[in-house]
Amino acid sequence: MNITKKFDRQTLFIRLNGELDMQTAEALRQAIDSEIERRGIRKIILNLKDVAFIDSSGLGVILGRYKKLDALGGSFIITNSQPQVFKIMELSGLSQIIKFYTDETLAYEEGRGAS
Repeated sequence: MNITKKFDRQTLFIRLNGELDMQTAEALRQAIDSEIERRGIRKIILNLKDVAFIDSSGLGVILGRYKKLDALGGSFIITNSQPQVFKIMELSGLSQIIKFYTDETLAYEEGRGAS
């Protein structure tokens, strides 16, 4: 899995490419946690356009980072998820607590109050 990061103020954009599973989940957790602590990140937009598979380890990392940001008054958003990946997140209940968008730019602009 490849992790690409981009920053805009206190927002961290993450784009993943590959599978988010037991072998790759820890790398994502470390990448996110280090940026929260180092840069004071309060909003994460996770783009899953190029992720074809997610397992319970990946779901756990997402839920853990959501809870961490929520406790800090921040937000966690997922964008561009493939239908099969969204279905797994929906079945797990993540779609009930995390906002999902079809477009990364729309997710960022809505959070800034743009119309």
